[in-house]
Amino acid sequence: MAIAASEAGALGAIAGAMLTPEGLRQEFQMVKQGTGRPFNVNFFVHQAPAIDAARDVRWRERLAKYYGELGVAPDAKGPSRTAFDAALCDLVLEFAPKVASFHFGLPDRALVKRLKAARILVISSATTAEEARWLEGEGVDAVIAQGAEAGGHRGMFLVDDISRQAGTMALVPQVVDAVKVPVIAAGGIGDGRGIAAALALGAAGAQIGTAFMLTPEARTTALHRAALKQANDNSTTLTNVFTGRPARGIVNRIVREVGPMSSDAPAFPLAAEATQPLRGPAEAKGSTDFTPLWSGQAPSLAREMPAGAVVAKLVAETEAAFSRTRG
Repeated sequence: MAIAASEAGALGAIAGAMLTPEGLRQEFQMVKQGTGRPFNVNFFVHQAPAIDAARDVRWRERLAKYYGELGVAPDAKGPSRTAFDAALCDLVLEFAPKVASFHFGLPDRALVKRLKAARILVISSATTAEEARWLEGEGVDAVIAQGAEAGGHRGMFLVDDISRQAGTMALVPQVVDAVKVPVIAAGGIGDGRGIAAALALGAAGAQIGTAFMLTPEARTTALHRAALKQANDNSTTLTNVFTGRPARGIVNRIVREVGPMSSDAPAFPLAAEATQPLRGPAEAKGSTDFTPLWSGQAPSLAREMPAGAVVAKLVAETEAAFSRTRG
């Protein structure tokens, strides 16, 4: 996907949040071999939470019936997410992508300094103007204004009340007014109309995810693809049941029965250690009951065509949208 998007003129991205250093090295090597164009690599920068044994017990008790139903050992444990650290920074510097982007704030200042010294552009997501100003103060080269419509995890790091998160079209102009660095709009944008609207509001570009999830290059599973094809504007919600942190995905059984927001879920990323073991056995039976079906609020705009064709279509649609406004 990263190769195809970059080759078509967009900024393709490697999702590094769940990769081991060895896995990330393989991704870098493949992308470097596949394209000479700029690309991005993205990481989470969460702080490791304190272990709360009592909360973990409550969480596993909450999930106990599902373990029994699927024949999963009650103490089964899935992999955890690793935050960006010095070792990963070394790897990024070795392969020198054009851009390194971050979610949940920024890594240690010393690591940011190393990236910038290597002339790697540093960007991060903000869900409020306050977060955007903080990022600018820390020296980012651009800010991603992530609206409530966006799929996946909220990038919030100075606030935690999802009920007050602004939508993309409300957030973008306020972030544009708050900072001097370029602003990239994200959330619910799936065609040229959305891109044109974001640009009209002052954004320098748009970040698009869900619209590419049905492309042949995407690693979206067959079950996830089927769910996306059936989803509409009323299909997603913000939930913490998969990882412990609010993230937007298509509503399924565990979201309905345990969430969407559960006070029992351990802090991110600890909740996933208990929920992830349920996914494999359920999927083996053709069920997405326990699968995180990440999606933004515009799943019906996802395109079943090669990623390069999606990029070309988005450009044409954006130009057409601006032509209509010019009359």
